[in-house]
Amino acid sequence: MHHKSLFPDPPKVPESNIHHLLFDRPDQKEWPDYTAFVDVATGQRRSFREFVERVRDGATALGADVAQGGLDIRPENGEVVGILSENCMDYISLIHSLLVITVPFALFSSYSTPYEFNIANSLSQPTRIFASPSLLPLALTSGLPADRIYLLEGENEGHTSYNQLVFSVRKDGILRVPVRHATKDALAYMQFSSGTSGLPKVIMASHGNIAYANVVMTQYGKEIGKVQAPPVWNTPERIQVDFLVVPLYHSLGFHSASFNFIRPTTVVILPKWNIDVFFDSIPKYHITTLILVPSLIHQIVHHPRSKTADLSSVKTIGCAAAHLSPQLSEQFLARFPHLERVGVGYGLSEFTMPVTMRSLPGMLNGRAKDKPGSVGILFPGVEARIIRPDGSLAGPNEAGELLVRGAAAVLGYKGNDKATRETFVDGWVRTGDRMRIDEEGVLFFEDRAKDTLKVSGAQVSPAEIENTLLAHQDKFITDVTVAGVSGGRTSDERIPRAWVVLSPAGTALGEKEVVARLHEWVQQRLSGYKWLRGGIGIVDAIPKSPTGKVLRRVLVEEYENAMKAEAKL
Repeated sequence: MHHKSLFPDPPKVPESNIHHLLFDRPDQKEWPDYTAFVDVATGQRRSFREFVERVRDGATALGADVAQGGLDIRPENGEVVGILSENCMDYISLIHSLLVITVPFALFSSYSTPYEFNIANSLSQPTRIFASPSLLPLALTSGLPADRIYLLEGENEGHTSYNQLVFSVRKDGILRVPVRHATKDALAYMQFSSGTSGLPKVIMASHGNIAYANVVMTQYGKEIGKVQAPPVWNTPERIQVDFLVVPLYHSLGFHSASFNFIRPTTVVILPKWNIDVFFDSIPKYHITTLILVPSLIHQIVHHPRSKTADLSSVKTIGCAAAHLSPQLSEQFLARFPHLERVGVGYGLSEFTMPVTMRSLPGMLNGRAKDKPGSVGILFPGVEARIIRPDGSLAGPNEAGELLVRGAAAVLGYKGNDKATRETFVDGWVRTGDRMRIDEEGVLFFEDRAKDTLKVSGAQVSPAEIENTLLAHQDKFITDVTVAGVSGGRTSDERIPRAWVVLSPAGTALGEKEVVARLHEWVQQRLSGYKWLRGGIGIVDAIPKSPTGKVLRRVLVEEYENAMKAEAKL
């Protein structure tokens, strides 16, 4: 069955640079010059108008001719700017400066190991990199000349900072570059998604994707306004105050904090997750809105300070990036008795904006149903299909793989035509997630259809871990498979576990020592959320079907049964 969003179709999106849609609207002339950003680490604040001026001056510094004092960064020269940084105010300024001059940028994980960064760097091929001071040594391994690597904040002799570039434009009075026209298919940014083939995939999103997502979010906000009175914010400036605790390189953090200009809103920026700073900041900055992932909710619920911290200013909580179980949601809400719900939705980086969202009571004249345990109804402008393994359409309440369609679908994967063809099929995006849709258009998450895991809200490719293990220089193993097992922070989170077949060299060294060295190898090369928290098992052979397909399910079931039996003893 074909499913279409219950919401009215979104309005047509103008084909222009996203900068105009975000910052050149008539309604903004009536806004007070509110605090747009606050940096928790430094206490620095930046007003909305200061931010816009900084963006335009930054764009001038980047895009003006060298003869005028700029860097002459242009898309027609094949320029791509990499961003390797923890969260900070100028991360968002730089993003918008690059959008002004239509130069694409790549968002590197601030948790990258040297091995991971080397792969991401080779796939995205930036011509320049902006890095935070702590990540400058890693950026210098990119192979780029040192004068093509800049600081995003702070100072370091030999490396120009974004702040210095802005200052030079103002000091020298460089004539501002105009906002460049952007077609809807112009490449805007790149993010990295774990690939089932082992290497990450580089997601390419366009200016049109960002513009469409913002138009749809505005439309969704208007629908909320029909059933809910405008909130009264008990904050110093009487406006909403969001807390950015998710990394900006992550799709959730990127979109929730970088394009939040529909109405005056303050974004308080936490450079890196720290649960004590999180609790301290909520009353200090009068935080009203939290956007979290399930693993952070789990940490908050189980932290001793959760029972005593002042969380009374929080009025709205959203959760995305991974499935939030009803049980964890209830535990979390117990700490916020003044709130009725955690806003839950579903999305993927390949689709730019939410695919689904839990509806509010009365939305769409009561046609939009809110059901416990669901991920909501289709967002405006989204179409969906549920398909069986043979490709036929599933019926109501029948689980199958979710396919989605809409203008939010990204351009594809950079340099990976095979993966693009497999994921983007006849206008539909294959999500790799198993869902069901009931008779009233409400979606329920079942599980992952693909092998890819979600750990702490981030994608983890078993194939990437397998390839890493097989690449060990001492060749301790001849075969390996990785799959998700129970033991995550939430009841339904699966953590990576490996099963390996020892080589003669591995057998000679001994199982215990091989396991220790393999763990050390993985921890040196992969980010913490990819570590083998489920352990490493030694097997005589990896079970496979007659056609050679690895039967991960057999190993997982054996492991889970053994764990249950052990728990009973």
